[in-house]
Amino acid sequence: MLKPVKVDLSELYIPVKRRNEIDADKVAALAEEILEEGQKVPIQVRRDKKRTFVVVNGAHRIEAVRLLGEAEIDAFIVGEGKF
Repeated sequence: MLKPVKVDLSELYIPVKRRNEIDADKVAALAEEILEEGQKVPIQVRRDKKRTFVVVNGAHRIEAVRLLGEAEIDAFIVGEGKF
C-alpha cells in the first residue's frame, strides 16, 4: 500500500497539457476546501531523470495549495523502480 509523503512544490513539474487544462474556478474552490478540511487526497507523481517529480494526477490540487501559500503537498510516488 502506498503511503503519502510530503513533496516540496518547487520539485514538481506539471506537463504542459495538464497545465493548459487548469481551471481557475476549480482551483479556487479546492483552495477553500483544503483550507477548511485539509488535503483529503494526495496527488500522484512519478520520479523523472531530469526533474525531481512529474505530476501524474493532481494539478488542480497543486495550484490550490500554491494559492494558499503552502510550500509542500502530500503525494503518492507511483511507478517506483522504473529508473
